[in-house]
Amino acid sequence: MTKWTPRHEAPEPLEGNVVATITGGTVIWFVLFLVQIPFYGWFRDHGHLWWVWTCLAGGGLGLIGVWYVRKRDAAIRRAADRGEAAGSTAR
Repeated sequence: MTKWTPRHEAPEPLEGNVVATITGGTVIWFVLFLVQIPFYGWFRDHGHLWWVWTCLAGGGLGLIGVWYVRKRDAAIRRAADRGEAAGSTAR
């Protein structure tokens, strides 16, 4: 077999608004949890109670994700500011 080699370099990763994306997903998980609460008995009777708790877990993990990406964005901005400050003092 031949070894595959790329013909060109991989493009830089796209940086979108990650905080908004994670926050939106977290809100969706919590909304799904709240929508399912009135049907708790039905889910329990039909053996689907784990659906309710999956939505709550998704919302909880989403909160951790929001915290993480906010810290990450702040660190990226600080590093960029330091880089710009170092570049302006080196001239």
